[in-house]
Amino acid sequence: MIVNLEELQPGSILAEDIYIRTNRPIITAKTVLTKEHIKILKSFLVKEVTIENTRIDGTKIMQSSSSIHKQARNEKKSNFLELFIQTVQLYKKEFLSWQSGLPVNIANIRNILLPLLEEVENVSKEIFSIYHLSNKKEYLYQHSIAVAVISALIAEKMNYSYRDMIQVALAGCLSDAGMAKINQRLLHKTEPLTEDEFNEVKKHTRYSLEMIPEHTLLKKETRLAIYQHHERIDGSGYPMGNADNKIHAFAKIIAVADTFHAMTSERLYRKKQSPFRVIEQMHQDHFGEFDLTILQSLSNAITQFTTGSKIRLSNGEKAEILFISSIPTRPLVKTLENELILDLEKNRHIFIEEILEY
Repeated sequence: MIVNLEELQPGSILAEDIYIRTNRPIITAKTVLTKEHIKILKSFLVKEVTIENTRIDGTKIMQSSSSIHKQARNEKKSNFLELFIQTVQLYKKEFLSWQSGLPVNIANIRNILLPLLEEVENVSKEIFSIYHLSNKKEYLYQHSIAVAVISALIAEKMNYSYRDMIQVALAGCLSDAGMAKINQRLLHKTEPLTEDEFNEVKKHTRYSLEMIPEHTLLKKETRLAIYQHHERIDGSGYPMGNADNKIHAFAKIIAVADTFHAMTSERLYRKKQSPFRVIEQMHQDHFGEFDLTILQSLSNAITQFTTGSKIRLSNGEKAEILFISSIPTRPLVKTLENELILDLEKNRHIFIEEILEY
């Protein structure tokens, strides 16, 4: 919806890029607007912007009559985006109940996730846009739902049955349940953790297993995956330091989804990163830690673009894909503004920021 800047509230989600006499947007679509963003818009004399119908906290935005009359363009609504935000808020309520001592209700978590999981196959592009919504204060809750959805997508790409896809998603969602037993000061610390603090946070895998009961809706393998999701196939993970064949396949999927979303998201002490850049980092900087088949399935899901797809580059320019090389994250592209041909394999300092149109 289109709203006047005077009506714009922090927590609103930008639906379209904002350009001011430049080829590079001053604020990109899917940005969760803060007071600082709104001040910037006012300084550029922006009168109105297009935002999503739902704020990051899940509240619906009522459109004023003046805004309704001004809305002439077709508004691209993202039902998945709204559903994701609402699901995060439902999960948040469950998590806060665990912090107060209430038990984990497996049926509730499954019911919360199912509407999102039913959309997984058709919304891969939207799934790889949810990192834009990462919000420092809400990250813990957003992360659990994002890991569930990304894990489900990987399982779907690997031809898992629908039943097992749900189990993988449940394990992904509940993998950080034990964080409810960690000191809240550590969960909201604004700088990197000390070694002792990190060792304390590591205990969340054991807490998760203790909190999550055996249940007819949860396979034994699913509970094991929750416990093992920080293990790495080279034996460098925790809590047991298990290597490849001692780690369940579900846990290997969650490990990839968990790391991917964490690396793309804005954290209390780190800015968000492009999914395409993160995939490259996971292949290169974390080589040997993740199952390559699983990592490749995630890569394939991200790089589903084709020749002619429109993208935005890390330098802010929009471009069109001309040729997809052996490294899908680094195709040959042509910038739309000045028709400059760029081979991203040779221009390693530039990377794909986002897919705009398939």
